[in-house]
Amino acid sequence: MAHSAPATSTEPEEDAPHVITFDTGAIIAVERRTERMLRVMRMITGNSTPIIIPAVALAEWWRARPTQRMQTFLTGTTIEPVDATLASAAGEALAALPTATIVDALVMASAARSGGIVYTSDVGDLMTLQTHFRTVRVLAV
Repeated sequence: MAHSAPATSTEPEEDAPHVITFDTGAIIAVERRTERMLRVMRMITGNSTPIIIPAVALAEWWRARPTQRMQTFLTGTTIEPVDATLASAAGEALAALPTATIVDALVMASAARSGGIVYTSDVGDLMTLQTHFRTVRVLAV
């Protein structure tokens, strides 16, 4: 199977991707309403692009009851559970890259399965995993 070259960027996608995956850092950036994530959210909303949040990223972010604004945001996303296929893909990545974390591996496996784009504040770690998930494009929040 041919894989596209890995890529990273600091700018929001101009072309509408099919699905975007958010990691914990992206959720925090939405919560903090950073300028970058406000631009990303405008693009996503304008293109009606679905957002997937792996359940492990939601668990890592969840520290207290979300505000009404964050509850509304979460309602507009798909929370992806860890199933056997996702766990296996992440486990294979961890075997190949033993310094990676399980949350990062699951986020990258989710992005690879659902659309190949992930927004993160943890670009370096996810770029390391990109050697295993070659079709995933890593974008900074």
